[in-house]
Amino acid sequence: MGGTTSTHWVTFEWDENENISVVKGIRLSENVIDGMKESSPSGSKPQRYSGAYGASVSDEELKRRVAEERALEQAEKESEDQKRLKQAKELDRERAAANEQLTRAILQERISNEEEGAKAKHLARQLEEKDGVLKKQDAFYKEQLARLEERSSEFYKVTTEQYQKAAEEVEAKFKRYESHPVCADLSLIAGLFAQKAIGRPSKMS
Repeated sequence: MGGTTSTHWVTFEWDENENISVVKGIRLSENVIDGMKESSPSGSKPQRYSGAYGASVSDEELKRRVAEERALEQAEKESEDQKRLKQAKELDRERAAANEQLTRAILQERISNEEEGAKAKHLARQLEEKDGVLKKQDAFYKEQLARLEERSSEFYKVTTEQYQKAAEEVEAKFKRYESHPVCADLSLIAGLFAQKAIGRPSKMS
């Protein structure tokens, strides 16, 4: 403690005459010890002291020096406590900032996952809707194709029947105009004229 690092350790206790008896235990700085040596009167009665001093000191001076040393020690202790407190607060702030960043990262990741999930659901719904539309269109086209095939079959049937009927009518029409041999017709006509000539009376008789 004090201005320089001390290598002396002393303690004091009160004796029966309320004088300080110096023993080991409390650390005093070199400055305090040197001051005690300089301020001690040469003719004063020596007190009990530790071999670390090499000179006697008065009770009052020792009390004052010890009080100063304690004050310095307390001040340094408070300073160290303030530093530790400041460091603790700084660590708390850093920890809070890290926790906040971690929380934000987790929230952003969760939001991103939710957005991706929503997009996936939306795409799945769109695909399902498109599939439904395609199925309806396929059913409609199949129905139209079936109708066209049915109409084509009916048209073919009607056309075939009409063609058959027309062919039969043409064939029947040509059968009415069958041709006969010309010679046979002439012979028939000559015979008719002959019969008429025989049966008719002559004007000259």
